Amino acid sequence: MSDNQQRIRDLTGRFGTWYEDPAWLAKGRMTKELYPYDRMFSPIRVNKLSIKNRLVMAPMGNISMAEETGRPNAKMIEYFAARARGGVGLITSGLVPVSHGIDPSVTELGELSYFPRIDKSRTVFSGWRDVAERCRAYGARFFIQLTPGLGRVGSPECLVNKLKLPVSASFNPNFYMPALPCRPLTDAQARRIVKNAGQAAADAKAATIDGVYLHGHEGYLLEQMTNPAFNRRKLGAFRDWKAFGLELVREIRRRTGPDYPIMYRIDLSLALNETYGKRMDSVRSLRKFKKERTVEETLEYMEALVREGVDLFDVDLGCYDNWWLPHPAGPMAPGCFLEVARIAKERFAERGVRSNAGLPVPVVAVGKLGYPDLAEAALRDGSCDMVMLGRPLLADPEWPNKAFAGEVEAICPCIGDQEGCINEFVEGGHPQCAVNPRTGFEELYDGRELAPAAKARKVAVVGAGPAGVTAALVAARRGHEVVLYDARKEIGGMLVPGSRPAIKYDIANYLSHLKAELAKAEASGRLRLELGKAPDAAALKAGGYDVILASTGSRQTRPPVPGIESPNVVHAVDLLRDPALLGAAKSAVVVGGGVVGCETAYWLAHEKGVKTAVVEMLPEIMKGVCTANRGWLIHYLEERGVPLLNCARLAEVRPGEAVVRRNVSKTVPDPLVTWTPLLPENIENPFAKKLKVEEVEERLPADLVVLAAGARPDDTLYRALVEARAAPEVRSLGDAFHLGRVFEATKAAYAVATSL
Repeated sequence: MSDNQQRIRDLTGRFGTWYEDPAWLAKGRMTKELYPYDRMFSPIRVNKLSIKNRLVMAPMGNISMAEETGRPNAKMIEYFAARARGGVGLITSGLVPVSHGIDPSVTELGELSYFPRIDKSRTVFSGWRDVAERCRAYGARFFIQLTPGLGRVGSPECLVNKLKLPVSASFNPNFYMPALPCRPLTDAQARRIVKNAGQAAADAKAATIDGVYLHGHEGYLLEQMTNPAFNRRKLGAFRDWKAFGLELVREIRRRTGPDYPIMYRIDLSLALNETYGKRMDSVRSLRKFKKERTVEETLEYMEALVREGVDLFDVDLGCYDNWWLPHPAGPMAPGCFLEVARIAKERFAERGVRSNAGLPVPVVAVGKLGYPDLAEAALRDGSCDMVMLGRPLLADPEWPNKAFAGEVEAICPCIGDQEGCINEFVEGGHPQCAVNPRTGFEELYDGRELAPAAKARKVAVVGAGPAGVTAALVAARRGHEVVLYDARKEIGGMLVPGSRPAIKYDIANYLSHLKAELAKAEASGRLRLELGKAPDAAALKAGGYDVILASTGSRQTRPPVPGIESPNVVHAVDLLRDPALLGAAKSAVVVGGGVVGCETAYWLAHEKGVKTAVVEMLPEIMKGVCTANRGWLIHYLEERGVPLLNCARLAEVRPGEAVVRRNVSKTVPDPLVTWTPLLPENIENPFAKKLKVEEVEERLPADLVVLAAGARPDDTLYRALVEARAAPEVRSLGDAFHLGRVFEATKAAYAVATSL
């Protein structure tokens, strides 16, 4: 094993316990000790192109943000314009396929596509010209990301809808349905994709786009052709796994000339062997991928790509089969891939690698770098040449401008839940953001909705969770007289217990940000905060408010089982609020395998050393949670030896133990599978086994039983307000209306507050 391969193994080996290093944990804070950020805001040259600063907007799929023809429309144009206005130096698009008609997973029935297109006809060019021109108007450069296709990670629906198998480099299992094989591309089809990419790059240049960006990581089709894990071809022009990528770059350079920037996204390693170890031999859908590209092979390939014309790289780790790596989950470490960028930079320096333009080849670092001090430190210490920000720019498009001005406390931090930015388009929506209701709606919310209200109104907001705080801040900004109440002595609602585990440091940052914003609103005289107060309907009616917003959250419930009222039974949110409730417990059973239950179990097992088990009634653990966050938690819960008992239900609580009824049928899904995702509910898997029931009773040691299932909206106050006609306008917000996430709470609050 090479030294660099060992460095990757050591790095991935720390991803489950990184937070135990206080210095690493401290890097994930929104501090400004290194201000002014001189290195971050210095220019850089890529080929003949000058970029004003070292900040790059990451490619995040612009799914369903274009017209059905693939032409960028107002939604996409204003989305990118907002980030350009926010001060980022280089903007990259999400993936744009060049394999329509070849890869059946990228085109839908009727020749429609949820991806933007640049390959169909001239009808799409005007949209791309508008994107590029709007970005340049604010001093940002724009690169279009081209992908040869999805291959085995594309939707298997093409088999049902078109009677066509998905494609890949070799016969590989489909990611979503491993029982479904993907057929190899023919050499002729691969060459057509190469020609298409060259044409798309030439069209991009003609459309005034500043450069092209090849999507060569994460196990998409380009990587499938250029990684021996997936490309096991024995014959033909592309049996050499490097050939397809090199030919692709060669063709783009031929079509665009020597001066047009080419960027390449690559993973230094799939890290599948590091992730799954012995499972690489025992799991059928992983076994074929064991001989993945080594770090040394990747570095050699990168040098060859430079010789063919690549000017710029960004590097990371992983693929879909360990999805929490290329899509760093919320619990991942800040700056998780800086070591990866450092390895590439060191190699280029040792070999004196230069681009065809005679310049050093910049390396862009990726992976949870939305903390200004950390980003600046990485640039100063030579870990990278540029810093890529993805979700931080969805959470706050003004991140660069605020960092430049030293207003770090004003940056709205990403919370890492990935529910709006990834899960939303997986489920059929488009990219959005849990903490920024404007993201993905910039064509609707252009700032005018925040203009001063025509008439100032007296507004009461009851409940200072995410919905209540968002509504109060927006209403106050618009000139209304706002009073924000909460029965507790602190703001945040469920954010408070949600920020308790060390891995939830991003939630802690968001909570700090909300406190700072409320303090500013209070200082301006626009808002009054009343903590430790829970006014009833009569008191609020007596207050003479024009509008009352009830954001009173949810009410925890208990399952009707014997012993449930025992003193050793606590709710997860109460335990996280007050860890003293743990007492001297050495064992715990967490009832509920949703995200709250699994995060609580992780906290108990990893941070508190409590022997913990998770009991979930459904066949799936954390159903509906983003694949990356779900996979990370399951993987590291297993690493700590936490049993995940699906198809199980709490039957009784006894002193020192929990009695569980569990389905032990062989048809029960393996809850530890992270290399295949849960399908959306509207996608039927014809290969799934029919669930049979074979229940047994089990007794689990439990000094403490932790309830993380069973809550319902607490709309008591809202109903009382309506009955009392306490104000001319009464509304219910957040969990008080419908149990949801920060994502739903902030969107609803913003919509209501901007309409007052």
